[in-house]
Amino acid sequence: MNRSNEPGTVVIAGAGPAGLTAALELLRRSDLRPIVLDYDTQVGGISKTIEYRGNRMDLGGHRFFSKSDWVMRWWQSILPVASDPGEPLRIAYQNAAREFTPDRTAAGAEDRVLLVRERLSRIFYRRRFFDYPLKLNAATLGNLGLAETTRIGASYLAARLGPRSPETTLEDFLVNRFGERLYRTFFKDYTEKVWGVPCHEISAEWGAQRIKGLSVTKALAHALSSPFRRARDTGQKSTETSLIERFLYPKFGPGQMWEEVARQIAAQGGRVLLGRRVIGLQRDGARVAAVDVRNEADGSIERFPCGHFVSTMPVRDLVALLEPTDEPLRRVAAHLPYRDFMTAGLLLRRMRTTGRATDRRTANGMPPDNWIYIQEPDVKIGRLQVFNNWSPAMVADPATIWLGLEYFCDEGDALWSMPNGAFLDFAASELDKIGMIDRADVLDGTVVRVPKAYPAYFGEYREFQRVRAFLDTVPNLYPIGRNGMHRYNNQDHSMLAANAAVDAILGPGDKTAIWQVNAEDDYHEERETPR
Repeated sequence: MNRSNEPGTVVIAGAGPAGLTAALELLRRSDLRPIVLDYDTQVGGISKTIEYRGNRMDLGGHRFFSKSDWVMRWWQSILPVASDPGEPLRIAYQNAAREFTPDRTAAGAEDRVLLVRERLSRIFYRRRFFDYPLKLNAATLGNLGLAETTRIGASYLAARLGPRSPETTLEDFLVNRFGERLYRTFFKDYTEKVWGVPCHEISAEWGAQRIKGLSVTKALAHALSSPFRRARDTGQKSTETSLIERFLYPKFGPGQMWEEVARQIAAQGGRVLLGRRVIGLQRDGARVAAVDVRNEADGSIERFPCGHFVSTMPVRDLVALLEPTDEPLRRVAAHLPYRDFMTAGLLLRRMRTTGRATDRRTANGMPPDNWIYIQEPDVKIGRLQVFNNWSPAMVADPATIWLGLEYFCDEGDALWSMPNGAFLDFAASELDKIGMIDRADVLDGTVVRVPKAYPAYFGEYREFQRVRAFLDTVPNLYPIGRNGMHRYNNQDHSMLAANAAVDAILGPGDKTAIWQVNAEDDYHEERETPR
């Protein structure tokens, strides 16, 4: 067993957005030299970019947008925003605007950039496309019909006049904001496809964290105000999260951001060790004194003494390694639910449909969307990504269409266990079934499985506060990130939690601010981060 003799070392479990942000902030703000450990062979966590024969995949779709000034500046400090040569780029957020011209002089800088991307996402339902978020326009009325639209409107008014109280389940949350009929038309089936359980078994907390303040009223107000917003305003600080229409995106996918962060960490004296799995935590009283790690390449065991331990590990695994004596607590942690995730990458010659006459037409029938929510009840696919529309550099041959078909499942179930070839055939047959492709146009494909992609808000999660209270008793432990907090964080939430953890390590040690990230109905990042 090898021993590291670095006093005061900060050991970070996980090289995703949370762990890497914490490491770089420690290097920027202190003399501490963090060690980042990850069992994977590449950095980025669920925000990594998968490359397959020159084509790149984004797992889940990552818009680089935040209402946090600090996060927006942080991203741009790593990768500049691409702009036409000599043309100032205006980025506005929190009612403030600034113009700048990115530095394009360094060698290779044209590839190390954030692109400004137009956002389009739609719902595919009844073999038709609906705007997402839903808009009260001619297309929606035509798809639904006047009678059904009238029923939806009446149901919405009824919900506003007599909301459900108390609002404890996700079903309560959605009905109160959209009405019973709209909820059952556009939310219920898709949400249950994602989570695998009925909406009345999911906590309303999930809606508060993911849907925020979006409602029919705000969607309508957004539609009416759209003509008056400046076209190049990419910050959109006053816009609801689910209504953002432009975002930043790394040229080669989200992993490019985190690969560059990892490079900077190493350049500044930190260490990022991949293929390393945390298998044990050594305690000195209440504190974590050392972290035992297995090298997945050769099976050797390393021990890293630490002054602080930052964890993005799944809470279930972290608690097991801490070995609490409280049996009920161990039971709750061991049964915290997760939803797993699979993506089928399909390369195509062409597609059958672009949805409607007003869509941008292409020779191969590619739709203009970044992603499409598939709400058809007769297929299992949940969402479809068109990687060409995230960034042209995601596709090796621009004459082809590179798709990501997203499926939500449980590790070990029938979908998860399907052999790759059979799963690709199944995925292609589903797109054929709903009329989007002809299976004969499929050229190639690959499958990616992501365990514990989504911490879930049902079952034993009801007692999560008990787990949190236990974690808070370990003074030098800082749980951050999506799985580290068992909270459905976006990458900007994970970065904010990492920043709060660094504040605690370098300051008085109070971890309250970590748990406040993404915990309120209002988007937490609306508050200006002081640094």
